Amino acid sequence: MNTVAAACRIRPALGREATLLSELAMRSKANWGYSPAFMAACREELTYTAAQIEGAEYTFAVAERAHRLVGFCALGKVSAAEVELEALFVEPADIGTGVGRALMCHTIAEAVRRGAATLVIQGDPNATAFYEAAGCVPIGTRESASIPGRMLPVYSLRLDCEPPAAAAAPK
Repeated sequence: MNTVAAACRIRPALGREATLLSELAMRSKANWGYSPAFMAACREELTYTAAQIEGAEYTFAVAERAHRLVGFCALGKVSAAEVELEALFVEPADIGTGVGRALMCHTIAEAVRRGAATLVIQGDPNATAFYEAAGCVPIGTRESASIPGRMLPVYSLRLDCEPPAAAAAPK
């Protein structure tokens, strides 16, 4: 478990939190001002199950502040050398408070612990500044799994070097 200066505790997610994580993901995504129709199209992709959280395919972690769930992330394995950030969502009221940065730092540390050389991220276009501040480099686009024809930015972060100061945990 990891504690950072933002008073945010990172711990493994529990299967029984699947509904909470799904609802948080929807609130976080909706924070960008997407229409109800857009959000409805994203619901299936942003719904997480206990089996996913407890399974071996992904590693889920949650961020808590004052015993309140304020964000979560999920990391998946692509290959021995590459992992992908499958999810990173923060409660709208907690955006800009260091929760996202803490989750990103946790993700990077977990990827390094696994021996990965590269972290890949398909991000929301509204999160470009966040991922670039973490040292991620745009490498192309990928079609959304929820919205046919919608292309999303894809980033890469080399893990064989020190992350920039913006991605480092506060001291």
